[in-house]
Amino acid sequence: MSEPPGRSEHILVVDDDARIRQMLIRYFEDEGYRVTAVADGQAMRECLDKAAVDIILLDLVLPGGEDGLGLTREIRSRSDIPIIMLTGRDDVVDRIVGLEVGADDYIAKPFHLREVLARLRTVLRRRQPAIASVSGADSETFHFDGWRLDLARRQLVTAEGEEIILTTGEFDMLAVLAKHPGRVFSRDVLMDLTHGRTLEAFDRTIDAQIARLRKKVERDPKRPSLIKSVRGIGYVFTGKPDSPRL
Repeated sequence: MSEPPGRSEHILVVDDDARIRQMLIRYFEDEGYRVTAVADGQAMRECLDKAAVDIILLDLVLPGGEDGLGLTREIRSRSDIPIIMLTGRDDVVDRIVGLEVGADDYIAKPFHLREVLARLRTVLRRRQPAIASVSGADSETFHFDGWRLDLARRQLVTAEGEEIILTTGEFDMLAVLAKHPGRVFSRDVLMDLTHGRTLEAFDRTIDAQIARLRKKVERDPKRPSLIKSVRGIGYVFTGKPDSPRL
């Protein structure tokens, strides 16, 4: 099917239910997306090795002894491709665990296709380099405690020049905090700024994302010096600004 002008995003669907795969293929192709659909983790790996993928719709329960949580961890170890989990489990704990391991969103089956489309568009929009909703200016670069955060390139680089891979949600969270050092953000405000309320506002959703971010940017995640907790309120960024390096 021909694509509308300007639409080229490639969706990878990983679901063992052939009916769901065909339904998602038809729906998203009608919306102008390119869609590849596979039934298990091995086929997912083969697709990721061969083609560029913009977002993954990943089922939690899969055949062959693998599950969506394990595959999400595997993907996150090498990539920041956005992941939306689609699953028949509608348990709050499962949702939180999915987000904790790096998923960008979580939708329970049965789902409305228009909701999946809306969530997918939101996640892809957050991934765009401009991130206007977060930074307000895509040319900004922040230097703090030896780190360099480049909003335009969506890169976080250490003092040694090593790039640290962040998920879409982790990057947006750090961008919001670094742009406003010393400002205390409540969890609700962070949810609004980084997720646009596409996720249910569980406190643990934000807490889990902060915990993952701390593991990547703090020398001692248990005693953070960059992103500190404010009891009963939320979080504050306390990184010390550096002079930009030439």
